[in-house]
This record gives sequence, structure tokens and C-alpha cells, in this order.
Amino acid sequence: MTDTPKKHPDAPIGRRTVLLATGATAAALTVGSAAPSAGQGTQETGATAPVASVAVCTLTKEVTEGPYYLDGQYVRSDIREDKTGIPLKLTLTVVDDDTCAPLKNALVEIWHCDALGEYSGFVGDNGHDEPDNGTFLRGGVLTDARGVAAITTVYPGWYRGRCVHIHIKVHTDVTLTPDGSFTGGEELHTGQLFFAETITTRVAALSAYRVNTVPRTTLAQDSIYDEGGAASGLLTLTPLGSTTSAGYAGTLALGVEQG
Repeated sequence: MTDTPKKHPDAPIGRRTVLLATGATAAALTVGSAAPSAGQGTQETGATAPVASVAVCTLTKEVTEGPYYLDGQYVRSDIREDKTGIPLKLTLTVVDDDTCAPLKNALVEIWHCDALGEYSGFVGDNGHDEPDNGTFLRGGVLTDARGVAAITTVYPGWYRGRCVHIHIKVHTDVTLTPDGSFTGGEELHTGQLFFAETITTRVAALSAYRVNTVPRTTLAQDSIYDEGGAASGLLTLTPLGSTTSAGYAGTLALGVEQG
């Protein structure tokens, strides 16, 4: 299974670019979470960096939304529902691409496959049979005054032809609906979040993930990830406990072009 059109055609890669605040900038923006130093060689440690007086930012291209996007998902901070897998607590900071100032009330929406590599609304595409309600592991939240969106999910599994990843969109000026979803607004960014291969190898050895027998594509083998580190959406991952099964915190500061 690859990110090729099925029920939903791929959106073309946009002409809009996304700005990823890295190193000390991320430390300054993501209050209360660890960020990598500018010269850090790994995305795992979450080492604290000094606060920079001037924002340091790196440009990167957008990434296709893939074939599994569904409109009108819930606005909620926990998208796990009853899915098994280790916890993943995301802290994503959205900033303006011109000033690196935090962007308030932007809707950060994510969606990804479960441990078996299946997407809600498309269960069976990775060869597994399970209940499909069309909503699991989908949703998003509005950023706070610091531009921070905090979302709890599970560490994704994998499907044929793609490395482990999470899809992401950033919207502004959305309208919240009585049923807990959203409509309208302007879509500012479509991209993907990626995971350090050393950590994914540990996660893949856990029982909840071993049941996925589809061959796993690594970051180096993936057709979309370009080894750009944080500039390509590579999360900084910090353990939530002393064992892999305790899960991880994932952080990234990203900026979008407005207007």
C-alpha cells in the first residue's frame, strides 16, 4: 500500500512553503517541553537548548496529503478511541513564517494509521479485518495563545510502501459545529510528521505492533521523506517513562505562510 489515489485523490504539493522553527527557536516557542539544540545530531534526546534572541528558521516544501484524508473530523485533544498502541503525546507549535510569532486559534489536524497499518474509513487496505467507525486516530485542536496544539494519540504502525508517519494539516478561521467537528476556514499547510528509525525499531518489537506482518519501510527507503531532519517534519521524541511501552512525547515547531 502506498500513498496513491484510491477513494480520495492526492492533493498536489502546494506552491506554499512551510517554515520549521528549529533548535533554540523551538525551545523558546514550545513552553514547558524540551527542544533539541541547533547542532543536535539526533531527534531522540530532547536536550534543552539555550533561548535565541533571534529566530532561526528553515524552509521546507509541503507534502502530499495522501489518499486517506476525510473531511469534517472531530475537534478533540485525544484521538485514540479504543486503539491499542503505546502513547504518543504531541506538542506542535505553529508560528507565522515572516515573524516566527505564535499563531493563535489555528486548527492543527492530524490523521494516521493504527498499529495494524489501517486507516479509519479505509480498513482492509493493509490486509487486516477490524471494526471501522471512520473516526479513530483522526482529529485536531485549536492552538492556544502560545501557538501550541497538544494532541494525544498512539504511536502509528505502518503499511506497505511507506515509513511510519502522521499526516497533518493547519487551518485558520474554521467554524466549530455543534456535533464537535469543524467547517470552512483556510488551509495553510499540508504535511507529514516522521519518527526516528531507532525508536520505531523498538516500538515495532512490542506485541501490539508485531501483529502487523506487512514489511516495514524505513525512513531511508521512503519515497517522501528526504532526510531533512526537522525541516522535513522529523519529530523530537522524548521517552515518557523508563520503557518503550510507556510511550513518547513528540515535539515540533512549524510555521505557515498566511494570506
